[in-house]
Amino acid sequence: MARDGIVLLDSAGRIVALNAAARRFLNRVDGDFSGRDFWSVVPPGIATLHQLGTAQAMALSKDHVFVERSDFECDWLEYCFRTHSTGYVVNLRDVTHKHDLQLLLAKSKQTNLLLFEKNPNAMWIFDMASQRIVSVNQAACDFYAMTRSSFLALKLGALFPDHSGAALFDSVDQAGPTELALQICNQIKGDGTLVLVELACGPIVWQDHQAMLVSVSDVAERHLSDRTLRQENAELKLALSSANEALKTAGRDLTALTYALSHDLQVPLHVVNGFAAILAKRYGELIDHTGRHYINRIQDSTRLMAELVDDLRRLVKLPQRSDRLESLDVTALCAVIVDDLRFRYPDRTVTFEMNARSTVAADKSLLVIALNCLLENAWKFTSKKVDAWIRVAVLAGDGPGERVLQVSDNGAGFDTAYSDKLFVAFQRLHSAADYPGNGLGLATVMRVAERHGGRVWAESTPNGASFYMALPQTPVEQAIEQAN
Repeated sequence: MARDGIVLLDSAGRIVALNAAARRFLNRVDGDFSGRDFWSVVPPGIATLHQLGTAQAMALSKDHVFVERSDFECDWLEYCFRTHSTGYVVNLRDVTHKHDLQLLLAKSKQTNLLLFEKNPNAMWIFDMASQRIVSVNQAACDFYAMTRSSFLALKLGALFPDHSGAALFDSVDQAGPTELALQICNQIKGDGTLVLVELACGPIVWQDHQAMLVSVSDVAERHLSDRTLRQENAELKLALSSANEALKTAGRDLTALTYALSHDLQVPLHVVNGFAAILAKRYGELIDHTGRHYINRIQDSTRLMAELVDDLRRLVKLPQRSDRLESLDVTALCAVIVDDLRFRYPDRTVTFEMNARSTVAADKSLLVIALNCLLENAWKFTSKKVDAWIRVAVLAGDGPGERVLQVSDNGAGFDTAYSDKLFVAFQRLHSAADYPGNGLGLATVMRVAERHGGRVWAESTPNGASFYMALPQTPVEQAIEQAN
């Protein structure tokens, strides 16, 4: 009856029991999962990201919590691992609302900092209690002709020739937090010269302390440019309003499409598949061979349609994902994916090779998605080869610090005359009867590369095909690599 999902595991991490909520969260409504390894029933990407860290925490008898997106339900799940007398317990909880609020708060803070730093007006902040300058933007450093470190070493009074700053801001603070006060006064620049300015100031909370935000305008310069500024502002507002309307329209369309993929298309598929399963179970003995064949065709078709919906939803939602770059071991990520493919297709024998240089800077969740698409693609198109092989390499790119991820195979290859269609959604160069699929894998790879500011291309040879994804590397990651 619990609304949270609960999964009991033994000491080896195998499932002992799980409640209905856990089945729903894991999209495992039917079937007996007793004795299954817990990581085998979660999406491969989640296992890749968190299996090692969870094992380390459990070895130390520490609680381990992480949050990941559920691709099936398009929500965020919190996984909480705890030890108990006979093994472990996993609690699953829907934290979508909390995650969205945290994301909005983080974006708001980041936006505020960006607006402060990049604002063309000179702006600085001082702590009300200590009277010390606690933050200053680049425009203020330029206006006062001071370095940032020199500016931050000042107290409030150093900027006022008559030491009237404290009294001036005291009156502003008493006006209330919603009041924006304008003050005309003199300021001292770094070279000692005086300048007449207008200060726009108001109380704020800065890093949990009561502070005052001050925006500085050169009065003479402002009056000379007022007319031009008003005209530019009017034009900018008009352009911004038009852009906002276009953005809102695109957002509504994307929301509608995502909702349809998540609900309107999923529900009929579940209904059709459920009734087909019931028909096969209850009336299988009464139906002839042809009838059972039809039922199997229905179930296969609903499964393929569900995969298409999931892949399309992933492609649509991909641009909204974050891009937190970190140094990643491509060898380890590929090994997990290949092990999963071998588990899913035990009858296949495929040789997998990886070069030694395998570290790239990328967003981990996005790179795992791209690697899954590329390796599953190679696995699929080598299915007719007795001596199939897949090779992965990380090479130096053409640009400074660029890394190129290469995935090659000795599979069916492709006609180079149609290479421009490879990375286009729903474009297939092979028959679905020979090589099943929906044409979204390489389109997803290209979208991942674009999210990193990179590019993709492919080459076909008589012995197979090679797919490339070039990823630019940040200066921090270059420095780490040089140090190693």
